[in-house]
Amino acid sequence: MSELPDGLNEFVASAGWGDAGIEPIPGDASFRRYFRLRRADGMEQQTAMLMHAPPPEEDPTEFLRVGQWLREQGMRAPEIYAHQPDGGWVLLEDFGDDRMRDWLDVHPGAETHAYEGAIDALVELHQRPAGPFSPYDIPTYLRETALLTEWYCPALGLKVDESGYEAAWEEALGKLIARQSRPVTVLRDYHAENIMLLGDPATRAPQGLIDFQDALVGHPAYDLVSLLQDARRDVGPELEATMLARYMERARADGDFLADYALLGAQRNAKIVGIFTRLYKRDGKPRYLDMIPRVWSAMERDLEHPALAPVAKWFAANIPAELRQSGGGTIA
Repeated sequence: MSELPDGLNEFVASAGWGDAGIEPIPGDASFRRYFRLRRADGMEQQTAMLMHAPPPEEDPTEFLRVGQWLREQGMRAPEIYAHQPDGGWVLLEDFGDDRMRDWLDVHPGAETHAYEGAIDALVELHQRPAGPFSPYDIPTYLRETALLTEWYCPALGLKVDESGYEAAWEEALGKLIARQSRPVTVLRDYHAENIMLLGDPATRAPQGLIDFQDALVGHPAYDLVSLLQDARRDVGPELEATMLARYMERARADGDFLADYALLGAQRNAKIVGIFTRLYKRDGKPRYLDMIPRVWSAMERDLEHPALAPVAKWFAANIPAELRQSGGGTIA
């Protein structure tokens, strides 16, 4: 019990779960920690998930706000049983253990079926009015892409044209912003590790959503890129193309959608390369370096699209091709 955060037992008791057993759950790239609570209820067993998002590094307020909005829209965000935001505590519905990525590791033959469900849930979300969240605007896009030049390039000892990098992205993203006139809620981390399969995963299981606290209002292609160019799981080009076509048909996407998909794919992947490098350099988490080659591979495909011409030109002049697949071996 000494490894449990201070205040945990008091919060759990105040929520009426003081008699429950507490099981730590492996964490993610953030400061958040998770615990599963179990208790007997007659012949049945009840479970709940306890999230600790400790201040000042974390604040569960946005998680609570976005989750409430999603539930109001009929989406499957977890129910909240109790919360104490000042202490970073949230007691919420337990979605079980069938995380989409883990389930597919055991049932690879069901990959198409699972991704169809994830696509359809995204189409459903995009049919709702955009939520009351901040816009995904040019300054936000540029701040995110700058993570590559801020962390990845110095880690490789590269001196690059940072002002030219920003100008290239600003030019490329300008047209996308103009096409973002009918925005949707963007969860920003919609991928196989953040989708829970509820009910019987072998059927068309409902999609349980988690890790949505950073939601913004932006372009519908963003979460699609997050799902189909997954930094943590290989998604084959054929599956990516099939699911992209499924989304475009069901959402009635227009002819510019493929360009915007490539733009946001490159934008997101540049951000992730920077974040994964930061997780290693600043936070001492080297396991993320092994994912960088996968991210680079997706980004290089995106850069082939004509909509990325100014950005592709910058990469050609500033980051040699042989360094774009770097993992832990060359990052100092």
